[in-house]
Amino acid sequence: MTDVADRDWRLVREETRTGPMNMALDEIAAETAARGGPRTLRVYQWHPATLSLGYHQDTETVNWGFCEREGISVTRRPTGGGGIYHDTRGDISYSIVAPADELPGDLMATYERLCEPLFDGFDKLGIPARFADEDRPSVFDPACYLRALHPAHDVVAGDGRKLSGNAQHRRRDSVIQHGSVLFADAAETHLDCFVDSPNPEAFRERVTNLEARVDASRAEAVAAFEDALGEWADADEGDWTDDELARARERAEEKFSSVAWNRDREDPIT
Repeated sequence: MTDVADRDWRLVREETRTGPMNMALDEIAAETAARGGPRTLRVYQWHPATLSLGYHQDTETVNWGFCEREGISVTRRPTGGGGIYHDTRGDISYSIVAPADELPGDLMATYERLCEPLFDGFDKLGIPARFADEDRPSVFDPACYLRALHPAHDVVAGDGRKLSGNAQHRRRDSVIQHGSVLFADAAETHLDCFVDSPNPEAFRERVTNLEARVDASRAEAVAAFEDALGEWADADEGDWTDDELARARERAEEKFSSVAWNRDREDPIT
């Protein structure tokens, strides 16, 4: 395992993409890193608003009618967990992508390593945050933020309410870790994306957000996490190549926008 700062990293500052394109760019970044190209740190928004489903999630848990009426797209992640509602304000999403042989082989150790810049970002904002250190039962499994807390990848505030969920997709030659930090309260919309969901107050009892805890704008919060990511890896500010964008658009259309992937959990390109 190497020191992350000894490798070539690029930081792609916050950009706004569709749900399928965001997932496709993670995969393309993994292929780039595995082939000896730069490792990628990125921060991003989702437009239109998107419900990202965990890889194993049952589509019968989704309120498809509500999502269609509200213009909320639905795409499946390659990572596990429950569904997360994303838009251009409610959360701040990030990804870290690197070759597998440069990271710990142990899952817990990898989470600890790759969440270091996440905690640095919280520190910059003056928010005490930590991995969940106590068992809290599930409130509503279909929603990621209401599942049972896991000490490997769930980040909570000082009062024990969840601030961030993180997940990994460990490929043969690369690792993708992506996560969501809640910035604002969107409890009603978040829960309306699911059938038979609990009252929004149950969400607020388990979950908190940055806006409720710190006097900072969303742009300031985004900058804190971007700076933390870049400093952690001594990354150069960068962007996608034309080839990566073209491949990502093709991947988004063929896989992450497909019924086979999103409804049936079948990868149409493998």
